[in-house]
Amino acid sequence: MTLRPAVASDLLIYGKLVPGSGGTFDIVNPATEEVIGQAADATPADMDSAIAAARNAFDTTDWSRDHALRARCLRQLRDALLAHADELRELTVAEVGCPVFLTHGPQLEGPITDLGYFADLAESYAWTRDLGEAKPMGIKNHRELRSEAVGVVGAITPWNFPHQINFAKIGPALAAGCTVVLKPAPDTPWCAALVGKVIAEETDFPPGVINIVTSSDHAVGAQLSSDPRVDIVSFTGSTATGRKVMAASAESLKKVFLELGGKSAFIVLDDADLGSACAMAAFAVVTHAGQGCAITTRLLVPREKLADAIKATGNAMAGLAANDPTDPGTICGPLISATQRDRVESYIKLAVEEGGTIEVGGGRPADKDKGFYVQPTLISGLDNSARVAQEEIFGPVLVIIAHDGDDDAIRIANDSPYGLSGMVYGTDETRINKVVDGVRTGTMGINGGIWYSADVPFGGYKASGIGREMGVNGFEEYLEVKAVAKPA
Repeated sequence: MTLRPAVASDLLIYGKLVPGSGGTFDIVNPATEEVIGQAADATPADMDSAIAAARNAFDTTDWSRDHALRARCLRQLRDALLAHADELRELTVAEVGCPVFLTHGPQLEGPITDLGYFADLAESYAWTRDLGEAKPMGIKNHRELRSEAVGVVGAITPWNFPHQINFAKIGPALAAGCTVVLKPAPDTPWCAALVGKVIAEETDFPPGVINIVTSSDHAVGAQLSSDPRVDIVSFTGSTATGRKVMAASAESLKKVFLELGGKSAFIVLDDADLGSACAMAAFAVVTHAGQGCAITTRLLVPREKLADAIKATGNAMAGLAANDPTDPGTICGPLISATQRDRVESYIKLAVEEGGTIEVGGGRPADKDKGFYVQPTLISGLDNSARVAQEEIFGPVLVIIAHDGDDDAIRIANDSPYGLSGMVYGTDETRINKVVDGVRTGTMGINGGIWYSADVPFGGYKASGIGREMGVNGFEEYLEVKAVAKPA
């Protein structure tokens, strides 16, 4: 089987590959600005069919109770996708514009492999927990807790790490016994639609258990929030859209999981190796052109070392030029679209208007006449109140800010509407732990530590979201708990 579609990738509804009622829409390569193919353009009627399929599969089959079947299907999907890894790699780089080196990790092979973790959870999770005996109202009873699937999941995903986020939603949801309707971003429909082709042709997933609906119309995805047949919406994207998802879901009181924006701080203490810290901060912010919600985009350094930090960080960023994502040595590829490139450029212009200094970068690469590229950019001369220090830019842009000691660094880090991730560099373990404990954020790295893994829950505080994805905590987002008692 070849995964490359001749014209369009079909929708997956009721276990069948079907064309979208709205025809097709174009997919553009961010590195070349060329149309590389089309995807099926679903209409509201197509989404209605997908929701009906998921509802029927949950209500009328034993999918939610057959743990072994779910584990087998997830492993089949993992193995089939790995067998097509080279084809998927080529398509992913072309569609997402991500550097090819990332496809050997979080942009492709890592998330595929992680499906096995969720298959294992389906088999090993304690679905029933014994609470022992008690005498409520003087009557001896034996009690237990039973975990059950929530029901139909509406999964809405963004374009920046499509495989990682798609599988971080459908993996635990399917393992938990839910049925799913996945609506991927219009910018990256192939990454989801071609998974649907594998599901339909190479796995034993029952019809309707997993449905994949691509569309150029964001309103089609919004149906998942408003439709009462959907029991939980799992959304990753901007905070502004997350608020709309939550408001629409409130009408039917459905559960929501929201993984939203971030403006994470990279804190350098005065006893840290400044050169190593600045090099890591530069590398982090240019990876995949800064298009990651958990990327650290504020670099907080001791005031007395500010000049040295600007020089070290600037030198590191200058050596990480935006380049062709198919080159194995590229770290910073293009942005996803002209719209996103223009947004990032507008923030760089805003930084100058606010009184900032562009130390490195600040525009489009001179050697690129095609593609949505922006140079890795370092901004100095602003404090944390500046808009470029407060708002999520989603590009290879780093703002360097001086702090006056550990407590001040914690204060600045927390002076943000977001609380998704962070990093601290230092040598004194007591001081490092004080910073880790003090920063209000869902994940934190120490001296370059990487928390990302299938078994580590990911999510944020404040406007960065509600709930956790990945790990046992993420798996349990898709479960309800039922208490059962009987006379002892």
